[in-house]
Formats: sequence, structure tokens, C-alpha cells
Amino acid sequence: MFQETPIYSRLVAERGDIPQQVRADADRLLRDLEQVMRSPTASGLLSRPNLSDRTTPPATR
Repeated sequence: MFQETPIYSRLVAERGDIPQQVRADADRLLRDLEQVMRSPTASGLLSRPNLSDRTTPPATR
């Protein structure tokens, strides 16, 4: 990958290893997404609701 430099080591010591944290979060999100996509109800989650079936009008601000 790349070799750490003294300034990088110092930043990691001060702020934490942000690139590693981002990679770990991305891996976790990917695993979660794969699990959701494999679930039998995943196709139902992707369908759009029929707005004409609403009984109450949408809220306005």
C-alpha cells in the first residue's frame, strides 16, 4: 500500500486512524447491504408506495 511517514504516525496517534475507520465502516455497511439484499422481503422494500392510496394528505411545513 504505502509506507507510513513520521507525520502520518503522529496524526494517527493524535486523531486516530481515520482511513482504517472508514474502511471498517464501509465493510460493515457492505455486509449489512448484502444481508438485506439477500432477504426474501428485499424486493418489497424497493417498491414505491402507491400515493393514490393515501387516506390523509401529506404534511406541509
